[in-house]
This record gives sequence, structure tokens and C-alpha cells, in this order.
Amino acid sequence: MTSSFSNLSLSEPLARAVAEMGYESMTPIQAQAIPVVLTGKDVMGAAQTGTGKTAAFSLPLLQRLLKHENSSTSPARHPVRALVLLPTRELADQVAQQIALYAKHTKLRSTVVFGGMDMKPQTLELKKGVEVLVATPGRLLDHIEAKNAILNQVEYVVLDEADRMLDIGFLPDLQRILSYLPKTRTTLLFSATFSPEIKRLAGSYLQDPITIEVARPNETASTVEQRFFSANDEDEKRLAIHKILKERGIRQAFIFSNSKLGCARLTRTLERDGLRATALHGDKSQDERLKALEAFKAGNVDLLVCTDVAARGLDIKDVPAVFNYDVPFNAEDYVHRIGRTGRAGASGLAVTLVSPRDSRQVGEIEKLIKKKIDVEALQLEPARPQGRMNDGRRAWRGEGEDAARGVVGRPAPAARSTRPASRPSADPFFDRPYEAKATAAASWDDTRQPAARAPSIKPKRKVAALFRAPELAES
Repeated sequence: MTSSFSNLSLSEPLARAVAEMGYESMTPIQAQAIPVVLTGKDVMGAAQTGTGKTAAFSLPLLQRLLKHENSSTSPARHPVRALVLLPTRELADQVAQQIALYAKHTKLRSTVVFGGMDMKPQTLELKKGVEVLVATPGRLLDHIEAKNAILNQVEYVVLDEADRMLDIGFLPDLQRILSYLPKTRTTLLFSATFSPEIKRLAGSYLQDPITIEVARPNETASTVEQRFFSANDEDEKRLAIHKILKERGIRQAFIFSNSKLGCARLTRTLERDGLRATALHGDKSQDERLKALEAFKAGNVDLLVCTDVAARGLDIKDVPAVFNYDVPFNAEDYVHRIGRTGRAGASGLAVTLVSPRDSRQVGEIEKLIKKKIDVEALQLEPARPQGRMNDGRRAWRGEGEDAARGVVGRPAPAARSTRPASRPSADPFFDRPYEAKATAAASWDDTRQPAARAPSIKPKRKVAALFRAPELAES
């Protein structure tokens, strides 16, 4: 099996782009998939995340599309020939950037469309004509209905991270999109895991696919050290994160939360602790999400606190650690989360913080990865008060921690007040216990003190009293 890109029969423009990107040896999925895709056969590929799936389908697609390249300015000469579908905006943008780099020395055009952005700039790009269209299902359907995207000349369709698209409910959208495509086409399906639903999808839309599996289904990367620590509550989880970051000397990490609200709340807390953190979740606008990713990639942010929107396929190299602040509800998401570290052969650390209510999810992860999970106890330093923050709230930090880091821990029990009890009031009314009254009318009694300091109620005047004056009576 060919293992070097230089031995592939790629055209000179593609080979030059690959060399400029520093690619030399192919990963297992690339070595097995590229020769098959070059023959035009359907492929059902499974590989661990971070193994180079994008190049595995992009390079052979571009090679086969070179026969269509031309320098014409007419949009009609640049119809969509290849469609790449992905579940999230971040993945779509990332794959589109990679394809543009591979094709930069050719005359093939490519663009990307996804939600959360204005459709007008995307429409202008589509109207110019593109051979390769990268898209998320929902936004692509918007453009199809607006007649901006015509897909009747598509020769290749790629369903990347197909299991994730099914998980988040894109199956009806996929079925609608595939109905617009020619029946004679090459279909490539790539997924980190092969569930029964994925196999059914492949059976419906792939023709005699070649199955390529370069790793056991649902296998975690061997380069990732997996640790599970017990943590009874939120305070212990935050203390555990601080302790591990400090002891391991970790500068950057992903921290996964199960909810958008929890993600935002944890980010604020970590920032108050003196750490540089930013949030990435579905309620963020696309501009905010892209800025958060860029800040993390540039090293301007140490901790990317995110939901599972960031668990699939994001290619951020050299991230040394992943923290599962919450144990994922779906065991397969655990595989994807920890795949954000230990990429491209580098070593990584995956820490999962387990509370007593997480035993079922831990058991499911254990079955999925076929490894015995030992939940360890982590010795956490006791917390003690450390003055007040600028906004007046009490700050707590672990014994021996640097004050500048402001590590938040569990507050110590409040001491009993030593101030003497208040002296009896001179007014006997305030010294008497509260006595509930049956009705509001009984709250005043002429023979006793008032039951409450309420304004007196004046008796209602009879209506007839209004007509005592003759002139009023006549009117």
C-alpha cells in the first residue's frame, strides 16, 4: 500500500499544494481511501477523529474534477460538481478552508454556506458558479428553495461526520437534499463510528460501497491518557481542574459541559478565578463562535469551554488536554470529545469528572470503549476565605494557592456570631409574638394594641350622604 503522497498519481497543481502544506506520509485512512475514491467507487469509511479524513476525500475528488476546470467567467461553465455536507458551521468552514488550500493552484472554484450568517454574500458566491460546494444541511436547503443552488450536475457527494448529522436530527434534511441529486453519482460516507442507523443510511444511498475501517469501531486513540476522578459537586470539579492544570503544567485545554447554560456559567466562574476562558455553544452567533475559535487557536485564550458543538472534527493541533466537566449523556460523544487531544500522533490527557449520579453513563462508556474504568479519588486542598473581590463578593481559594489565581473552592462554614443579642425593645408591641388573625377586619381591636402598623381604614360613607344638599338631590 502506498504510504507517501509523492507516490500518488496526483496532478502537478495538487501535488504542489500538498508539498507546500508539508504533507509527506499518508495516514492509514488516506492510504486506503484515496486510491479507492480515484477509481470512482462508493466508500463507507470509518476512522478515529483527527486522522486526515478531509484529505482522504478532498484530494481524489479534486483530481477527478480537473477535467472540468476552465477559466471562463460564465457561471454556467462552473456548475456544482461535488457536494460536501457536514453537521456544524465550524466543521464546514474548516473543511472549506482545507479544500481551498488543496485547489489553490487549479482553476476549480469552491465555497461554503452555513447558517448564522447573512445569505446575501453566500448567494453572490453561488451565482458566480462553483465546482465544490461545502454546506450544512439546513442552510443548503434554504439556498435550494431560493433557487441559488442547482444540484442537477453533482457527480460526487460526501457525507462527513454522518453519525453526528443523524444524532442532531438531520436525516429528513439529508433525504430531501439527496433527492435533488442525480441518481448516477459517487457517494462517500465518513463517520467516526458505525451505528446501525449509519449502516441503514449507507444501504439506502450507497451503491456497493467499499468499507474502509482503519480502527476498531468506537476505539479511542492510544495516544490519549484517560483518567476518571470523583467529584461530588461543582466546587470540587473546579478545584480538580485547577489542581490538574497546575500539577501537569497544562497551558490550554477543552472543557466540555452538557448544557449551554452550564457552559456559560462555568466560563464566567473560571474567568473570575483568573483564568483566560471563552465559551463556545449553540446560542453564540456565528461571528462569536469564529472569534472564540480564533482566539483559542492563537493562544489568546487558555480554556475553551464548550458543548458538544465542538466535539466533532475541529482540527486544532497541539491541545494537550480535554476535561469532561460533565460526563456526556451519549457514550459515543465521549470518544469524540477526547479526540480533540492526542491528534496527529501527539500525546494528550483526557480527564472526566464523575459525580455520584453519573454511574450509568460511566458504565455505558466502559462498554463502548471495552476498557475497565477506575474512578479515582483526587486529594483537593481545603478552601479558605481570601478577602473580597472587586464587586464585594467573598473570594475563596485553596491553601497555598497564589492569590493572583483566585482559585474558587468550597467556602468554610460560617462562624457563629459573637455579637450579644439585641436588647429588648421599649415598645411591648414589638416584643409580643406574631398572632395571625382570621380576617383582615379583625386586625384592629379597640380593646388591645394594633396587630400591625397599617393605615386605618375609614368607614365607607353611605351613598345617600352625597345627596344631602338640595341642589345635588335635584340633579
